[in-house]
Amino acid sequence: MPKRPSSAMLFLAALTLLSIVAALVGGITLYVETRNKAETQAEAMTRGHVADGRAAITLYGCGSCHLIPGIHGANGKVGPDLTGVALRASIAGSLSNDPETMIRWLQHPQRLRPGSGMPEQGVSATAARNMAAYLYSKR
Repeated sequence: MPKRPSSAMLFLAALTLLSIVAALVGGITLYVETRNKAETQAEAMTRGHVADGRAAITLYGCGSCHLIPGIHGANGKVGPDLTGVALRASIAGSLSNDPETMIRWLQHPQRLRPGSGMPEQGVSATAARNMAAYLYSKR
């Protein structure tokens, strides 16, 4: 006949399970709050919208050249990996990484760095602000 676990062991198992659930809920909450804060900050910095930026990045086909986190199919190898671009000191090798420069770069890369591999895409000011908001939200 199998031995039944003691009530102390059952209590310890329940306490362990409760601790794991609490840690998971806390971790998920922290992740969501951090993501929301990053998106709010990015939108304030760029005066753009993160969700619209995701759509614009897809529409302009940025992922055919760049690896971009959070964009389905954005696994290009021609341009630089844009993972963590918000944390870099510069963009395009020598331009300051600030919202207005990023927006201008997305609109007119050939004006800022003639001969660069980044093509003119006809990106509107609104789309550039939205794309910058998305990129700056991915810290």
